Parts: sequence; C-alpha cells; structure tokens
Amino acid sequence: MEDSQVLAHIKNLSAKEEDLYGKENLNDEDIKKLHAMQVELDQCWDFLRQRRALRDAGKNPDNAEVRPPDIVENYEE
Repeated sequence: MEDSQVLAHIKNLSAKEEDLYGKENLNDEDIKKLHAMQVELDQCWDFLRQRRALRDAGKNPDNAEVRPPDIVENYEE
C-alpha cells in the first residue's frame, strides 16, 4: 500500500468520524462504530509513521506492518 492510499483511507475515515460526531444523539451502534474508526485511524497513522521512518532510514517502507489494536492503543505518550 502506498502512502497516498493510506492518507486517502485516513481522510475517508475522518469524514465518517465527523459525520458521526455531527449527529445530535449517538446510539450504542454509533458509539461502537466511532470507537472502531478511532482505533483504525490510530492504526493507519502508526502504519504511515512506520513507512516514513523506514524510508528515512534508507529501508524499504513496504516492510511496515499494520500493528494490532492492542499494541497501537497502548502506546505511552
């Protein structure tokens, strides 16, 4: 997957996330969808950062892998 494809997916997910946040009342299903989108966005950003770091280090960015949610969601800031 190319960086441009990852960014397009991020843009699409962000638009869907905005649509949900724009609703007056979120039901349980909306909240589940929103959480899933947020996790997927975190995974996409992590994947993109990996690709950029590999490229900056002179390595093949195609060696980046999407990390599972339990890893991405537990990063310390």
